Amino acid sequence: MSFFESDFSENSYEASNKRVNEEIEKIKKIIDSGSIYSCTESVEEVIGSCIENEKFEDALFFINQLIEIAPYNSDYWLKKGVALNGLFNYSDAIVCFDKSLSLNPGDSETLVDKAAAEENLGLYQQAKESLEEALLKDPRNEEAFFSLGVLCQHQERYKDAAGYFEKASEIDSEFAEAFFELGFCYENLKDYSNALTAYDKYLDIEPYSANGWYNRGIVLGKMNSLEQAINSYDLAVSIKEDFPSAWFNKGNALADLGRLHQAIECFKKSYDLDNSDDASCYNIANIYEELGDTINAIKFYSEAVRLNDNYYEAYLARGYCYDTAGKYQLALKDFNKAITLSQNNADAWSAKADLEYSLGQLQDAVSSYKEALKVEPESFEIWLHIAETYNEMGNWLEALSAFDYCIKLNPADASAYYAKAKINFLLSRTMEAVDCLKHAFSIDPEFQAEFAKEYPEIKSSRLFKKLLDEI
Repeated sequence: MSFFESDFSENSYEASNKRVNEEIEKIKKIIDSGSIYSCTESVEEVIGSCIENEKFEDALFFINQLIEIAPYNSDYWLKKGVALNGLFNYSDAIVCFDKSLSLNPGDSETLVDKAAAEENLGLYQQAKESLEEALLKDPRNEEAFFSLGVLCQHQERYKDAAGYFEKASEIDSEFAEAFFELGFCYENLKDYSNALTAYDKYLDIEPYSANGWYNRGIVLGKMNSLEQAINSYDLAVSIKEDFPSAWFNKGNALADLGRLHQAIECFKKSYDLDNSDDASCYNIANIYEELGDTINAIKFYSEAVRLNDNYYEAYLARGYCYDTAGKYQLALKDFNKAITLSQNNADAWSAKADLEYSLGQLQDAVSSYKEALKVEPESFEIWLHIAETYNEMGNWLEALSAFDYCIKLNPADASAYYAKAKINFLLSRTMEAVDCLKHAFSIDPEFQAEFAKEYPEIKSSRLFKKLLDEI
């Protein structure tokens, strides 16, 4: 389920909390004095305040006092169930709801609250039955439709959930939560246009909801309306500055627009707010790497792996940076760590193999490329690299076999034909070499100039000119 939050200021919360605490102390003194019979209405009012402010322990205390003097009051049992629900005591809550229903059969409000407890216990069928019974008693109960939507949402039945949220919002056009959850469902259904409409309706009702603007930004990003997405994230952080996810998403949108320095500032803000945010460190490093600032890239990749020692992408990326900086042993260490963490990541094996090739460790490079092929056996790039490595080692037959597989995977690539031609010339297989050249030149005529530069003596021979005329 998505996270709904109606934002309000910290000062107003503190004032409300103080007022409720004062009411609680006042009513407790009255109860202690033995005057509960004369102030039941005041007790009921403070119970409502406690539940509204999530002071469920206090609510339960006062409800039990009322039940002692009025054990057959269905509303008191209902409120006790609500309080127990708030305390995560769902089984006892259901017992209280059933007691309330025995005193007031078919009460739709009680059935809706009972369904919430049943859902929390994973009793989805029972919850559905309770809500359907509530709708039989009250066909326009928007809370029952909303709860059915939540029930479907938890089961990832987003289309069904959207239908229920639509009904709830039709009954109550000011039902903000219904529009919020409707937007979330449409987003999961990849119906971004309707998701945006739902979030806009929610924001018409709750314009100061940071989460509403945040979710709107996510949808706009998926619609590739990046500037509008950034505007929504800006509104989210203007309402709630300590909102790391909004800063993070804004950074992603700015990066996609190529505004890299602004993106770095957003990711740094996200990291400042959440110092366990390894993803922001990774993104900062990635941008520095793109900007050619290898020192800062390594710094932030290092911070990412400090926060998350299993972050194999960060080890792999830092390895590339070390390789660029000429720190080959550190690079090799990071590539090995990435391999250990990922087990089946072809990029890590290929990166290690490329470095081993650069260091002249050709046999090790072949072994690493073969490991990469176990993960991606049909990768043209890996086969091409292993063929080139065999060629460099002087293992001509293995190289020819690998280049043949490259051609099988990508017949439209001229480089494999050209490499085969060069090996065949070395092996004095002139006709095979010429045949490969014909294929290479027909696919990419620029290889003719490269061949003339590499083999001027062959290029000028009569036989070659004759064969070239036949191409």
